[in-house]
Amino acid sequence: MFKEWEKLSQGSAIALDEYLSVLKYNEQGLIPAIAQQHDTGEVLMMAWMNEQSIRETLKEGQVCYWSRSRQTYWRKGESSGHRQRLVSMRADCDGDTLLLLVDQQGAACHTNRRDCFYFEVQQEQVVVLNDVDSGLA
Repeated sequence: MFKEWEKLSQGSAIALDEYLSVLKYNEQGLIPAIAQQHDTGEVLMMAWMNEQSIRETLKEGQVCYWSRSRQTYWRKGESSGHRQRLVSMRADCDGDTLLLLVDQQGAACHTNRRDCFYFEVQQEQVVVLNDVDSGLA
């Protein structure tokens, strides 16, 4: 279906139910979702969503993921207060990855870092890019 939709012009609309039904979920019914700070472009984290967590996120405006380790819904910031408010949700051209433009309150990473991508490969070593930020709210 996404191949057919490539021909659509700007402003064309697709029914939400149809769109969600053709997203490419894996065998567990999950799709990767990348969270990006909406105003800076900073890539914050990657997590998994299923159709129900997508619908809840769209309805509530608070990002809800599926936790594979806990096998339950995970509303970002529920325990830490580091919430993600959804600004926009997008899918890539073949429908197998979501991009969530969010307003991140505080740390996105469970380590209390701003983002989860703090390990950088530099030639023959990996360097930690930033410290835990105890000042994040």
